[in-house]
Parts: sequence; C-alpha cells; structure tokens
Amino acid sequence: MTALETRLERLDWADIGSQLNAEGYAVLPGLLDTELARSLARQIDAPQARRVSLESSGLGRGELYYFDAGMPAPLEQLRATLYRRLTGHANRWNELMAASPRYPAELAEFLARNRSAGQARALSHLNRLGVDDYVALHQRNDGEQVFPMQVIALLSEPADGFQGGEFVMTEQRPRMQSRPLVAPLKFGDAAIIATAERPFPGSKGYYRVNLKHAVSRVREGERIGLELFFHDAP
Repeated sequence: MTALETRLERLDWADIGSQLNAEGYAVLPGLLDTELARSLARQIDAPQARRVSLESSGLGRGELYYFDAGMPAPLEQLRATLYRRLTGHANRWNELMAASPRYPAELAEFLARNRSAGQARALSHLNRLGVDDYVALHQRNDGEQVFPMQVIALLSEPADGFQGGEFVMTEQRPRMQSRPLVAPLKFGDAAIIATAERPFPGSKGYYRVNLKHAVSRVREGERIGLELFFHDAP
C-alpha cells in the first residue's frame, strides 16, 4: 500500500459522508504530502500540459493546464481510489434527488460509459493564478454522464506563497438567497465538493440545491491549485 493509499484508508469516511450531506463539501486535511503536492505543481511546466486562458473561456483570469495526454500516475491512483469510496454516496444522492444514473463500482467502467455517451474531453486540470487573477463561479456538469462530486486541492503555500485566492462556493436553495461557503484550505489539503447539485432535506422530502464554486482574487504571489473530475466532457 502506498503512502497516499494509507492516508486515504485512515480517513473517517463516515464523518466525510456526514459533512458532504450537511454542507456539500468535506475537507481532507494534508491528503497530499509536501513532496507530492510540489511535484504535482511542477506539472504545470510539463510540455504535455495544454494551457488555456481563463479569460478566453469567460471564467475569470489566469491559466488552466489540462491533462489531455493522461494524468500523472499519483493522480490517476487518487482518482480511482476516491471514486470507489464515493460511489455509494453518489448513488445515494441520486436516489434522493430522483435522478436516474447509478454509478458502477470502478472508475474505468464509468469512463467507458462516458466514451459511449460522446464524453471524451478531459476536465481535470491544474490552475495557476497570479496577482489579480481569479476563477469565476462555475460548475462543470455538461453531458449525460456526470459524477455529482469532484475533488479540489491546494498546491501552494498560503501566506508564504500567496495572499487571497480563497476557495469559495455558493449554494442556491429554492426560494432562498444564495448561501456562501468558504473551504479553508492549507498547502496539501484537498476537498470533496458537489459538482453541481446535491440533495437537501425539506418539509416535503428531499429537493435539489444548486452549487457553484470559485477562487477569489489573488492579492499577492502565485496560487497553484488542482481540480480533479471523475467524468469527462462532451
């Protein structure tokens, strides 16, 4: 068992599930150790990383780096292991929201369903934000095969490496104002978040609430982050 698998095994998954149900996200403190976090951050400069400007896509200001040629091995391992842990929660969410998809036990089978549905464009990426850069509120749920959770991580040192750049979310419940959420991430921390919708208990059963996420403006330094998806895009 690798060190990453050991850390995942030691997490309190019952508590993580409770946090996901209550808030729509759960922080995994120190999931990526210093060596792994820094090596992943260096992937931004890898020749195979495809650079996309956030401004060109209308999603803010800064740069995204996509893993079109395949993710680094540690990320592939992390994605497959987390998927196995989250399928039960994801299927439960869809059941409560009366959504039809049910997710297979293994990521490879789910990605095969993605390809059959015409979804083969990689969504997982690194992001690099400099001074005055930010990521606008958004969600990535295009296509018929969408996993209701994704993972984000911080690969830079807050305070020492950058100022600002907080990871924020909004949750819109029916007939209510949007609720702001802030995930307090430290270097190497990851968080499981809702991709777009999650179930919420009401007086007449469960209903859907809509979530979006963003990164606030970086005031100083450079912030490098990760967004890890379990589904691909059309």
